[in-house]
Amino acid sequence: MAAMSRLCGMLAGNEGAAQYTLDFGRDDFGTAYLQVHVEAPLTLTCQRTLEPFVLPLTVDSRLGLIRSEREEAALPPGCEPLLVEDDGKLDLAAVIEDELLLAVPLVPVNPDSSLPPEVTGPGPEESVSEPNDNPFAVLRELKKTD
Repeated sequence: MAAMSRLCGMLAGNEGAAQYTLDFGRDDFGTAYLQVHVEAPLTLTCQRTLEPFVLPLTVDSRLGLIRSEREEAALPPGCEPLLVEDDGKLDLAAVIEDELLLAVPLVPVNPDSSLPPEVTGPGPEESVSEPNDNPFAVLRELKKTD
């Protein structure tokens, strides 16, 4: 994970390693593709508790290899475009990092966390027994005298 500098800027820690498989091929229409499968434990900061937590992330995507933006319209549904340079070389580490960056949640929240009691307030069984002051109580009293 530490080798992915752009991704590390979003993480709370760069521990762990990404496991990936890459499969190059051509579909029934002759379109070249790259099937990417990545599994990585990302250490993120929970936006609810501001504590670090590990999010096991799995990415499965198919990238259509194109040489110009005009070719994007010919890609089959479910196939994202990946623009290949004229020399035909791909930086596979950058492709894997891009896929992980796209999969990071916009607002990471630890699924095991809960809001602190100060935020949630008393529960139904802990309801406050004090009567609420009704701003219209004075008007009710005035109406009774008439």
